[in-house]
Amino acid sequence: MSDAAPWLDDEEMATWLAFVSLVSRLPNALDGQVRTDAGLSYFEYTVLVVLEHAEDRTMRMSDLAYLANGSLSRLSHVARRLEKEGFIRRFACPTDGRSTLAALTEDGLQKLAEAAPGHVKLVRALVFDELTRDEMRQLGELSKRMLDRINP
Repeated sequence: MSDAAPWLDDEEMATWLAFVSLVSRLPNALDGQVRTDAGLSYFEYTVLVVLEHAEDRTMRMSDLAYLANGSLSRLSHVARRLEKEGFIRRFACPTDGRSTLAALTEDGLQKLAEAAPGHVKLVRALVFDELTRDEMRQLGELSKRMLDRINP
């Protein structure tokens, strides 16, 4: 690709518009499903999923915010609601008094178990059902390459 061209060519523009439309609309579609099925926002669902996969289902809030793709202030607001619902608990880090940890509770794990089937069904319908295994691998590789450029 040349840095000299100030505009995208027709093929680049068509690809770009399709890609931007996808990354704009997919989160909204996922959010709508998880709100309807589980009463959670997609961000809340993502927070619970990230905690589920963390060691001891516990993580520093700052790391959780990064992995859930949100700001620490947004996570703090959402964590209050999730904690009120009994899905997570927050507590001071025993090794670093400046950090707060979040842990997924058994109720949070149960909420995920209820929400996951509908979420997975929609992800398959919107993404994977249209792809061959090779295309799926290519999408994964391309996504990782682009993410590496955003977050080296």
